Amino acid sequence: MRKGILSLPAALAALTLGLTACGGQSGDTSAQPGGPASAKAAGKIGVILPDSKSSARWETADRKYLTQAFKAANVAYDIQNAQGDKNAFQTIADQMVTNGATVLMIVNLDSGTGKAVLDKAKAQGVATIDYDRLTLGGGAAFYVSFDNTKVGQLQGEGLSKCLTDGKAEKPIVAYLNGSPTDNNATLFKAGYDGVLAPKFESGEYAKGPDESVPEWDNAKAGTIFEQMLTSEPKIAGVLAANDGLGNAAITVLRKNNLNGKVPVTGQDATVQGLQNILAGDQCMTVYKAIKKEADAAAGLAVALAKGEKPTATGTVKDTESGKDVPAVLLDPQAIHLDNVKDVVADGYVTKEELCTGDFADKCAKAGIQ
Repeated sequence: MRKGILSLPAALAALTLGLTACGGQSGDTSAQPGGPASAKAAGKIGVILPDSKSSARWETADRKYLTQAFKAANVAYDIQNAQGDKNAFQTIADQMVTNGATVLMIVNLDSGTGKAVLDKAKAQGVATIDYDRLTLGGGAAFYVSFDNTKVGQLQGEGLSKCLTDGKAEKPIVAYLNGSPTDNNATLFKAGYDGVLAPKFESGEYAKGPDESVPEWDNAKAGTIFEQMLTSEPKIAGVLAANDGLGNAAITVLRKNNLNGKVPVTGQDATVQGLQNILAGDQCMTVYKAIKKEADAAAGLAVALAKGEKPTATGTVKDTESGKDVPAVLLDPQAIHLDNVKDVVADGYVTKEELCTGDFADKCAKAGIQ
């Protein structure tokens, strides 16, 4: 899917952003008075986040880090959340362009809606960036994300490790995949299939139910997994594509007194996911350092807003258009019980929010300072 992807330091160096440290209020849509002339001349940046229910990260991490980066660069910006509504997504994009956005950064709800928004923006001379999710056929100027195939690979390897530790004989593995309209979900599945499919073929593991969860909806995931467990009560491992889906599966397993006995994966290193790992109910998660992703994307957006021409030497292949999209992809990290402390040490979650109530002792045992 990719070639020549930049490491983060190289990518940021290549962008030559020239950010300046200035203040401003959250949600500002105008540059700070008295700032540098170049900042005053910069255009406005519009960002559309997808929702707040599929993963907590969009509001707790991405909004925060993007806001910090735009304030530091002293540029006008507007960050809004479509809350999973495709019509609202398109309306927000139209309003942002009407209100002067010269750069539009989106996390699409699906490639069809995303492409319509990007096409309309480009027709009006607005520079475009795909953030976290590639819009197939969208033709964005840049794409910033993590190596999503590697995310899936880490999930597959993590589940395999947990199954080996459990010493289950020919365990039945169920898949709880992400949304079928999200290209990232396709990449995650390619990654974990690359690890697990050979084990199915060799007979080491048995392939269980394999279902996708529309729109990453956690409530739907719970219903789907309950049906899975009813049809196949001997499921011994669950490849859940993110922490929300993983928690939905764990809730069902808990009702059947199977939590902690059936390893479950995740992604996003949410507080809930990390607490599930500390409790022994979740096998692992994948930590993606969102600040690095947000900083890289904001750097590109700022440069474009200032009329500069940033470059990214990496590319990913748009499988629909066949074109290479300039890209910055970052490295994810597998998180198990023995390194949950790394997520806290990196500042992504705090000890105070993670180590509440009964989790205080568990945090201490996990070495969380």
